[in-house]
Amino acid sequence: MAIIYPSPIFGPVHSRRLGISLGINLLPADGKVCSFDCIYCECGFNKDHRPTLPLPTPAQVKEALEQKLQQMTLDGQLPDVLTFAGNGEPTSHPRFPEIIDIVIALRDQYCPKAKVSVLSNATFIQRPEVHDALMRIDNNILKLDTVSPDYIKKVDRPNRAYDVDAIIERMRAFNGHIIIQTMFMQGESDGESVDNTGEEYVVPWLEAVARIAPQQVMVYTIDRDTPAKGLRKATREQLDAIKARVEALGISCQASY
Repeated sequence: MAIIYPSPIFGPVHSRRLGISLGINLLPADGKVCSFDCIYCECGFNKDHRPTLPLPTPAQVKEALEQKLQQMTLDGQLPDVLTFAGNGEPTSHPRFPEIIDIVIALRDQYCPKAKVSVLSNATFIQRPEVHDALMRIDNNILKLDTVSPDYIKKVDRPNRAYDVDAIIERMRAFNGHIIIQTMFMQGESDGESVDNTGEEYVVPWLEAVARIAPQQVMVYTIDRDTPAKGLRKATREQLDAIKARVEALGISCQASY
């Protein structure tokens, strides 16, 4: 069953990677809007969840977030992280940089120890205003599932121009202020293997990671129902082996099983 998140604020939820996370969803509450259409996405396929509501405005985000942080303050449970995630690609919001500044200001006021994180598929990082906004947050978490264009077309299924070599160059432009997030899995989709745990995928991916030189890498696998059938989790052993190879590059790596 697809998970469609409330908007503009949801949670808090316990994140495998980030701790107590209060979600910020810049997409409509009744559907999915994404520049990818990943076969493993917990929100389902784009075509099955077309929204009818508008994008939340910066004012709506500010009001809802402030109310939630005030309530969490009263409850004595402040978030570890404020995470831009939800029903699609957050950086596609036309006023994303403005909203980032609003969230940073509220974080500083109510929960200064909390980190501001963005989970993004990196499809808009060529926009200078998006790049600059991501430089202002704590955790700039960008997806790079593989460097194989064929695999990207089959699994991530971008619905806009996506040049993985250009994306890697834009990732390098963050000068280390970036966390790479990669989904590893096994299984098949439409009769074709989607296993990216083998050497033909891992070796060139490691080379790209070394070039990007991120502050951290997060490797993870399927955790919830997927819209495509036939997908299987990568094993703990596979993720641990990949993690060790990232750490051998001198880069911190976290694995979520």
